[in-house]
Amino acid sequence: MKIPLLLHLLGVVVWIGGMFFAYMILRPVAVQLLEPALRLKLWQEVFSRFFPWVFLAVGLILASGFYMIMQMGGFANVGLSIHLMLAIGLLMTLIFFYVVFSVFSKLRNHIAKEEWPSAGDALGRIRWLIGFNLILGIATITVALLGRSV
Repeated sequence: MKIPLLLHLLGVVVWIGGMFFAYMILRPVAVQLLEPALRLKLWQEVFSRFFPWVFLAVGLILASGFYMIMQMGGFANVGLSIHLMLAIGLLMTLIFFYVVFSVFSKLRNHIAKEEWPSAGDALGRIRWLIGFNLILGIATITVALLGRSV
């Protein structure tokens, strides 16, 4: 079961690590150095490159997670921590899909029309949702590690 666990962890590193970098490192620097219009265009390009990686990461996490659950005998044979990880992970996935298919689409449309205040509002919504997903991701990692010792 080492390969599925490796794929699972690689997906987590890409997704959670990417959100941490974007939220805690790139965002403050972009705010400090770039004018709003350029900052909005930067984020559009960053998300355009990051989101396909997140789709891959989500696929790896879900496929490997379900595989490992089946290897342990199914949902009836796994502990509460596995159920919590799955529930939080599915919530994170729904939030990600909402960001990509709703809010990010609005951001792109507003940028294309040079509607900067509306684009800023959309970016603010994305920032909030990514921040929330980052907290959920850290909570999931905590459940994974503490759940193993219980």
